Amino acid sequence: MASTRELQRDDGRRGDGSPEAAKPRLLLVEDDDALRRSLVRILRREYAIDEAADGQQAVEKLTNRTFDVVLSDINLPHASGVDLLRKVRDYDLDVPVILMTGQPSIETAIQAVDLGAFTYLRKPFENGAVEQALSRASKLGRLARIKREALTTGGDGAALAGDRAGLTASFERALDTLWLAFQPILDGRTQRTVGFEALMRCKEPSMPTPGAVLEAAERLDRIHELGRRVRERVAASFVPPAPDGMIFVNLHAAELSDPELYSDKSPLSQIARHVVLEITERSALEDVAETRDRAAALRKLGYRIAIDDLGAGYAGLTSFANLEPEVVKLDMSLVRGIEDSPVRYRIVEGITDLCRSLSMKVVAEGIETLPEFDQIQQLGCDYLQGYLFGRPKRALVAGTQRA
Repeated sequence: MASTRELQRDDGRRGDGSPEAAKPRLLLVEDDDALRRSLVRILRREYAIDEAADGQQAVEKLTNRTFDVVLSDINLPHASGVDLLRKVRDYDLDVPVILMTGQPSIETAIQAVDLGAFTYLRKPFENGAVEQALSRASKLGRLARIKREALTTGGDGAALAGDRAGLTASFERALDTLWLAFQPILDGRTQRTVGFEALMRCKEPSMPTPGAVLEAAERLDRIHELGRRVRERVAASFVPPAPDGMIFVNLHAAELSDPELYSDKSPLSQIARHVVLEITERSALEDVAETRDRAAALRKLGYRIAIDDLGAGYAGLTSFANLEPEVVKLDMSLVRGIEDSPVRYRIVEGITDLCRSLSMKVVAEGIETLPEFDQIQQLGCDYLQGYLFGRPKRALVAGTQRA
């Protein structure tokens, strides 16, 4: 289903049945008149082309029409190609953008990649380079739209809105309906509940998983807002099951740059001595400045730090060196089927021994079967988590001792 904004914009391809309407729609942005005319002559047989000579004209066209691909120079009057790329993402999160330049720079290339440019072409072009890039980009762009429409039509709610307005509206609903589920974490020796992990949930159909909510927050640059909402919910919901009871709270690496996290007046800081902050490395810690100092500031407030999903993602030596965590959580991919995998067993054994020598506690998560539990228990992991001991529930429910 099209978003409100998409319905308000003429997509230039529907309804008239003409050959032109069947062509992919290209926005060509180039201030060099001769080069622009030359590109039009080359490309007009395959594309329905809208031309713009500067960034302002390009933005006006973007507000009124949906494009399959954008081809833009980097150096433009009134706005650079990178500025235009930012504006494109305000209106359409799927359209591929190809940038052109005769004076490439590392800084510009990095900005282009960060903002999702499809590719980066250097002038003068090699024979066929523009046509090849456009052909692949426009096909992938249309595929993204078809996939999004199919998912939406299928009714499973798995597709995020393609335009920024639609995505923003969905994200706002996710924030408004956000709630927490709690999964018990057990002591590895006694199998008694010593804490819980707080898991984000919401009632927004288009964002049925925590990953979908996080993806939307990343795309909208609203990670800090989401993190604050989660931490507020944890502080309002958590009642320690024991004086030393723990609550594990997931923290996106980007949240380490949020000043509110370090405020001694924030809701979560009031229960900081119970809180273990799980650094979930969906983005590299190298992107966060002064990580070691930030970790020290969190410990001063009373928090403990855990590295989440060790064995997956970015987690590695840099995380240990910069964060010096008190707790390490093994990725469930290392735990699943460990009884039948000597390789997994040796890896977990090595990690557990190393962490023990560094006075770090190890959580084995994702335990679902008795054979997995038996192997993990042999390895001496400090804490246990998984469906075998309890599924996430809205209410805090302490696990019972296993027979």
